[in-house]
Amino acid sequence: MLMNATRFEEWMFKYTEGFHSLVPLQANDTLLPLNLTASNTDLTPTLLKDTAAFTHYIQQQLQAASATYGYGGYAENRTVYQRSEVFDGAEPRTLHLGLDIWGDAGTTVFAPLGGMVHSFAFNKAFGDYGATIIFLHQLEGIPFYTLYGHLSLQSLAGLTEGKYITRGEAFASFGIAEENGFWPPHLHFQIILDMELKEGDYPGVCAWSEREKYLSNCPNPAVIAGKRFL
Repeated sequence: MLMNATRFEEWMFKYTEGFHSLVPLQANDTLLPLNLTASNTDLTPTLLKDTAAFTHYIQQQLQAASATYGYGGYAENRTVYQRSEVFDGAEPRTLHLGLDIWGDAGTTVFAPLGGMVHSFAFNKAFGDYGATIIFLHQLEGIPFYTLYGHLSLQSLAGLTEGKYITRGEAFASFGIAEENGFWPPHLHFQIILDMELKEGDYPGVCAWSEREKYLSNCPNPAVIAGKRFL
C-alpha cells in the first residue's frame, strides 16, 4: 500500500487504543496544551535564548494548571526556533513536525509498540535533538519509523542497531538541558514514513515553504500517542 500521511493516519487510527502510553499517564492526569507560536507574547527573544528562564516558564505553566504534562506542536508554526542557529537558513525552519510532551527531566519513555532500533545519535548542537533514538516498525507488512528526541544520554547506553524493543518497554527518559539540546525537558515524538537514508537524525522542523513535502512524510503523531494529545 502506497502511503502518504493522510492515508497512514486513516489506517492507523484503528490501532490507536492498543498502543502503550509514551509516558507514565493516569486517566485523571491533566494535560495542558502549550502555545509556542507568535501569538504567545510571553515568548520573548530574551526568554527563549535563556534555557533556564525558558524551563522556568514551562514549569510555571504546568504548575498553574496543575498539569502533569504539557503537550502540542504538530504542524505548529513556531517562534521558539529563533533561539538556535540550527534552524537558520535562507528561509528559517519554523514548522514543527512532531508532538512535544513537556514534563520533568528523568520522565520515563515507553515504546508504544514493538520495533527495531534503526539508528541513534547524540545531536549535541544548541537547539538540536540531543540524545535521539529512531525505531523501525512494521504493521501488516507496512514499514514506518518513530523518532524520540531530547532524551537523556543514559538512554543511548547499550543500544545497538537492530535491537528489538517490545511494546511497553521503558527504553529512555527525558534528558536534562546538557543532554537534550539545551531545551526545557520534554520528548519530541515524530512519525516518519521515509527516512530518506538518514540515520540518527531527521528534520523535526521544516521551512514553511516545504510544509507540503514534510507533512506528507510525517503523519500526526497522535495516531500513536493517543487522542488525548490531539
